[in-house]
Amino acid sequence: MEIPRQLTMADYVAILKRRWLLITILTVAGGVIGIVTAKILPKRYTSQTLVLVQQPTVDPKLVEPVMSDEMSQRLAGMQQQILSRSRLEPLIQKFGLYREDIAKVPMGDLVDRLRKAITVTPIQAMAETRAQNLPGFTITVTMNDPHLAEQLCTTITSMFTQENLQLRQDQAEGTTEFLGKQLEDAKAKLDEQDSKLAAFKRKYLGSLPDQEQTNLNLLTGLNSQLEAATGALARAQQDKSFAESMLSQQLATLQPTTASGQSPDTMQLQLAALQSQLTSLQAKYTADHPDVIKTKADIANLKSKIAEADSQQKSTGTEKPAHAAAEPPQIQQLRAQVHQFDQVIKERATQQDAVQKQIAIYQARVQSSPGVEQEYKQITRDYQTALDFYTDLLKKRDLSAMATDLEKQQQGGQFRILDPANVPDKPSFPKVPFFALGGLAGGMALGLGLGLVFEMQDTSLRSEREVELALRLPVLAMLPVVNAKSAATSKRQVSVLRHGPSKISA
Repeated sequence: MEIPRQLTMADYVAILKRRWLLITILTVAGGVIGIVTAKILPKRYTSQTLVLVQQPTVDPKLVEPVMSDEMSQRLAGMQQQILSRSRLEPLIQKFGLYREDIAKVPMGDLVDRLRKAITVTPIQAMAETRAQNLPGFTITVTMNDPHLAEQLCTTITSMFTQENLQLRQDQAEGTTEFLGKQLEDAKAKLDEQDSKLAAFKRKYLGSLPDQEQTNLNLLTGLNSQLEAATGALARAQQDKSFAESMLSQQLATLQPTTASGQSPDTMQLQLAALQSQLTSLQAKYTADHPDVIKTKADIANLKSKIAEADSQQKSTGTEKPAHAAAEPPQIQQLRAQVHQFDQVIKERATQQDAVQKQIAIYQARVQSSPGVEQEYKQITRDYQTALDFYTDLLKKRDLSAMATDLEKQQQGGQFRILDPANVPDKPSFPKVPFFALGGLAGGMALGLGLGLVFEMQDTSLRSEREVELALRLPVLAMLPVVNAKSAATSKRQVSVLRHGPSKISA
């Protein structure tokens, strides 16, 4: 009958004393089985190599590397490429791996088996650093043959170093080539903007924003020249008018007069004076000015009078006297002065006209400056943007070319093998101590479990507490266990008490 009770530490100790033989036998047997199992299982050998990530020999501040991704990400990408089927299947054929299974197992399963035998473990930095500053990684290869494990580990390590070198060179060359193409496009756009700017400067030469102050200064100087030319013209016209009046007075005393009371030469001088005055007025005023209209009417009236005088001389048959031989020196001198003043007036009028034309040109330039400046700003802004973009690309292309040369010379961040792959002298699996300890632990657990089961099935009463729990009555007395040896001892003790030691010995 099973007795429900709660076991104490003393009960557990008693159980161990009663079942120690079973627990000891199973523990020793488990250890022996573990050792035998370790000896029987096929041996596996692990070859390991340590690869460090070597920093660039040139300071990155001088030549910035092209590779900008994190080292851990790059290592993961290289691991996926190297452990792909296209890379591992040639290794299976090269080293003759899995010869007993190659005809029975699909190649994909063999590749998966080899992939599981290769382990790439990044090395954690001692201090907190960025992920791209990964110090290195380890490569382990586990195979049945130690030499084969060493060869495969060496091959895989070489594949990593070559892949890293090729990857850095390809990325550097690709970046340089891309920047070169972008630089060509940027140069074409810059040349186009340069041509537009040059054409704009040719079109608006003299009206550019940086020439506005120069135009204003020149315009001020031209206005001063115009005032001087106008004053000189007015003085020359006054002098000519005075000389013509003196000449007309001298001629009036020598020549016959017409019906109007004036000689033809006098009227010719007056006509020349009026024409000079008209030229001066037209330089200052418009055609609708009253002085200009009056002067034109006087000229027309005087021309009609000269025409009447000519017709009167033709009708009377009189001829014009020869003045060159009959005129006195005073009249000839006055005629020379009038002619000289005519030349001066002509020169001053020509000068005035030229200055007015230049003033009109510079006034047009000054007036068009705001619109030209707005268009010029837009063209120069586009040109400056294209120039900055081209300069930036040129700088990046040069830096990328330097980085490419650095990678070709293997001066960048390369993989350096610190510990080459070794030939393992003892297997990595199975480990005899581990299997022995596992067997001992398993045997001990089994012994303890069986001992507990046997105790739970045992219905013997071994203490007062168990008797009280079983009978549910208080215990008055208990009889100890009596066996043959203890009984003989008890009889001898009773005989000694009754007869004494001498009788017993007799």
